[in-house]
Amino acid sequence: MAVITQTIDYTHNDVQLEGFFAYDDKRPQPLPAVLISHAWVGRDEFVCNKARRLAELGYAAFALDMYGKGKLGTGPEENAKLMKPFMDDRRLLQDRITAALETVRKLPQVDPRRIAAMGFCFGGLCVLDLARTGADLRGVVSFHGLLIPPGNTQGTKIKAKVLVLHGHDDPMAPPDQILSLAKELTEAEADWQIHIYGNTLHAFTNPMANDRSFGTVYDETADRRSWESLRNFLAEVLN
Repeated sequence: MAVITQTIDYTHNDVQLEGFFAYDDKRPQPLPAVLISHAWVGRDEFVCNKARRLAELGYAAFALDMYGKGKLGTGPEENAKLMKPFMDDRRLLQDRITAALETVRKLPQVDPRRIAAMGFCFGGLCVLDLARTGADLRGVVSFHGLLIPPGNTQGTKIKAKVLVLHGHDDPMAPPDQILSLAKELTEAEADWQIHIYGNTLHAFTNPMANDRSFGTVYDETADRRSWESLRNFLAEVLN
């Protein structure tokens, strides 16, 4: 096994973006691919490490960039400022992540017919929105994602299979939003699953999350269980 990593430049609306690409060049190509959408901080080492782990499993993994080349938040205030334009304009969000999908489709190492997407927190919202647009991809996975519907995709059939991995006590997307999402996905004729982890808050996959007052706490058990659910889901949809 030899995992190759490289940065890949791409653009959207004249904004320079930089993805992190990882794959095992010893495996037969073209490879099934997984887009990874970052949390509100930006494309940081957390999602790059996820890309490396997925490459070890045999996927071509692309940690996408929503904010722009080199843009990373330094704390909650700056993170929120970076995220706000996309929360205010969900069409912009959808178009930006679609640009990443189209970039990955054209990579020579990637099988364009076998692509899935996953995301964390804000990134979970991004991949759910990608599915909501009716994008042609195999599946999407949201880890402790934001669940607020975009308001511009009603009546659109969801083609991708959907897996939502969520903490029951997540204050940023409480149980009533989970129920609303289930209804939305059913109406969109999606093949969906929602896994709820009890006594679990937001950001449960991030070992750096330790602010209970903010609702972000790492949970080793939920982290392990959700990763296994991801592995099983990808094996199913990218077969």
